[in-house]
Amino acid sequence: MVDLPNCPKCNSEYTYEDGSLLVCPECAHEWTLGSESNEDEMIIKDANGNVLNDGDSVTVIKDLKVKGSSSSIKIGTKVKNIRLIHNPSDGHDIDCKIDGFGAMKLKSSVVKKA
Repeated sequence: MVDLPNCPKCNSEYTYEDGSLLVCPECAHEWTLGSESNEDEMIIKDANGNVLNDGDSVTVIKDLKVKGSSSSIKIGTKVKNIRLIHNPSDGHDIDCKIDGFGAMKLKSSVVKKA
C-alpha cells in the first residue's frame, strides 16, 4: 500500500488519490503531491503584478478572440466576481461569467485588477 501524506489543511490521515490529485474526505481539500510545501504556486497575479483573490473584479487589457464566435471580448470589459483556478492544466487560471458571452476561462496575464 502507498503511504499518502496527511491533509495539509486539517491533518487528516484519510487522504486518497483521485487521478493526479490528492483529496481529503474530511475537509474536501484537493492538492497535488508536492504543492502543499510551495505556497508561491497558489498566488495568482494580474498583468500588473497585483495579487488576485476569489470574488475580485478585473478588467480585460486587450481584445480577446473567442473560439466559436464571430465577436470578441473588447479591451476594457469589466468582469465581476472571478473564481481562481489553482494549478490549471491549460494555463487559464480565472473562471468567470462575461455578460454577452457566458461562462469563460481567462488567463491572468490578460487582465488587471479593477
